[in-house]
Amino acid sequence: MLDVVVPVYNEQDDLGPCVRRLHAHLAATFPYPFRITVADNASTDLTPQQAAILAVELPEVESFRLEQKGRGRALRAVWAASDAPVLAYMDVDLSTDLNALLPLVAPLISGHSDLAIGTRLARSSRVVRGTKRELVSRGYNMLLRGSLAARFSDAQCGFKAIRADVAEQLLPLVEDGGWFFDTELLVLAERAGLRIHEVPVDWVDDPDSKVDVARTAAEDLRGMWRVGRALATGRLPLERLRRPFGDDPRDRALTGVPVGLARQLVGFCAVGVLSTLVYLALYMALRAVVPAQAANALALLLSALGNTAANRRLTFGVRGRDRAVRHQAQGLVVFAVGLVLTSGSLAALHIAVAHPPHHTELGVLVVANLAATVVRFLLFRVWLFAEPADGGPVGAVGPADSTGPTGPTGSAEFADASPARPAGTTGPAGTADSESGTESGAESHTESGTESGSAR
Repeated sequence: MLDVVVPVYNEQDDLGPCVRRLHAHLAATFPYPFRITVADNASTDLTPQQAAILAVELPEVESFRLEQKGRGRALRAVWAASDAPVLAYMDVDLSTDLNALLPLVAPLISGHSDLAIGTRLARSSRVVRGTKRELVSRGYNMLLRGSLAARFSDAQCGFKAIRADVAEQLLPLVEDGGWFFDTELLVLAERAGLRIHEVPVDWVDDPDSKVDVARTAAEDLRGMWRVGRALATGRLPLERLRRPFGDDPRDRALTGVPVGLARQLVGFCAVGVLSTLVYLALYMALRAVVPAQAANALALLLSALGNTAANRRLTFGVRGRDRAVRHQAQGLVVFAVGLVLTSGSLAALHIAVAHPPHHTELGVLVVANLAATVVRFLLFRVWLFAEPADGGPVGAVGPADSTGPTGPTGSAEFADASPARPAGTTGPAGTADSESGTESGAESHTESGTESGSAR
């Protein structure tokens, strides 16, 4: 069963033709059972009546009424209440060619991917839209890649799908209820290591789109700041999403192969290069006012604090504040080892040469720091950030299988991942209150509504 959600707000003219066209396409070409859910969020025109008429006219169509505006809020409420194992949504204007729907959901049905998105920015996509919308869309996605390190190509194309078992675990972490809902969902999924499948689409711009670009852009910037801050502080429990969905080859024990060694080496080297540059800059600045040994000790101490914090998060994947002070204290012990090596090298140099030039001191310190770096990595790996006995990452939130279903993808048990709809109804029991169990975090920010058309 595929549940295609069409979120609408004041779409009394376009809703009927859109749903009938979508229904005809699915009935003629889609090889699996399907349902179309019209998610009306606080429309003030005749949209609710149109949705009710469609639900009576077409057996696979249901209507859902939410008394609050917000596309994300509507999607969260309907997806959480749906009994379908695969959930999708598309904008009411049907700007995306419907032939892309089956390629969108096929990897989810097979279990290969966790989410799927349509992309208008792939080279093989065929897109017809104005220059302004093109620049805004590409600029927004470039900003996402620069600020949140997003690797997916198109965050706001109104054409996405998700497995229900994944949505059950991911939706409670998504706070936004407006246009930024899509972006936040994808960023969190990507950071959790979930697979996002991208489908190049044919897309024709809707010239009558009611999207307020300026207001939406401002809300998106606030959303990016909020999500970036939450990710930086480790507030989001993404570790529990990394391996909850079936077998993962990374969980298989291989004799003689240290877990994550290659990735840790790359991260450690990158942090080491940066901290070495910081150390040398501090040493040269301090050397002008204090003796060589004092300048070395102060520069090494300051750079060591930053080095421990960076390696803790970037190299060994430790998030949050748990044991942060302890790690810094242990890092100072590692700092002492480096200090002995570098100070000893400086002392040996000054014994050999009474007044060595600064570039000679720097050369000796670079060599000594290389030796100290090897020792530092070994101590970090086997002492400070040693992996727990169960093989999970340091700082993980409980066992990987402690949340969410772990059965094979595509089995019937996924149909029970969300509450089933009562038979004969046109939506989940209740109205706006039915989504209260799925809301996560404060949603006091202004919602922009779910006007027709794509967000970009």
